[in-house]
Amino acid sequence: MVRIIKYVFYDLLRTRFILFYTAFLLVCTFAFFQLDGDFGKVVLSLLNIMLMAVPLVSVVFSTIHFFNSYEFIELMLAQPVNRKSVFLSEYLAVASSLSLAFVAGVGLPFLLYGAWQPVATLMVTGVFLTWVFVSLAFFASVLTRDKAKAIGVALLFWFYFSLIYDGLLLWVIYTFSDYPLEKLTLSLIALNPIDLARIVMILQLDISALMGYTGAFYKNFFGSNLGILFSVSLLLLWIVLPMILAMRIFNKKDL
Repeated sequence: MVRIIKYVFYDLLRTRFILFYTAFLLVCTFAFFQLDGDFGKVVLSLLNIMLMAVPLVSVVFSTIHFFNSYEFIELMLAQPVNRKSVFLSEYLAVASSLSLAFVAGVGLPFLLYGAWQPVATLMVTGVFLTWVFVSLAFFASVLTRDKAKAIGVALLFWFYFSLIYDGLLLWVIYTFSDYPLEKLTLSLIALNPIDLARIVMILQLDISALMGYTGAFYKNFFGSNLGILFSVSLLLLWIVLPMILAMRIFNKKDL
């Protein structure tokens, strides 16, 4: 299994897409530093890119890679290697390569400018989002043999969590604005990894005052040890559950 992970991982690092992804993040980060030397503002600008670009890149690249690797997967399964090992190897290699590209693209400029602390939480959150949407992409990939349909399902995941869910959440807040909704919105945020990452980053940047009373409630909760444990546990759950479901489908699937 380790050999398969190494082979796929090093092969992915040489692909143009990974190199372009890293270069894109490097250019964006350096550009933000040129526009404003305030580390907090740079992190906030990168946050807006991360919440949209990282999930999109993760679902699209992972789905395309899975279908392009079908012949390799079939070759591995013809050897004395079980399906679980092959699937996990592909998953770990893809998630690790995308995570490394993100960390290198965002972290290197901050190291050069001598500011590691402000971006640490951003990189950890970005890595979590990468693994979450790679899991969702692999889940979409095992649902069908049609590459176009799988990409469509993966993009639907991204579209729902990035845009549609926020609209539904706003509708609930405005419809029931006369009622205390702090605990309800906290529960609803747990159902969306992107919103969860956004709230954690905003609170880390100490601009929760812009969110009013609800922001104060989130700061009291997420700023505590319980809140940190809660958010990390939920993101881990978003990684593990789709991956386990995908692996079960893959183990029973007729290739």
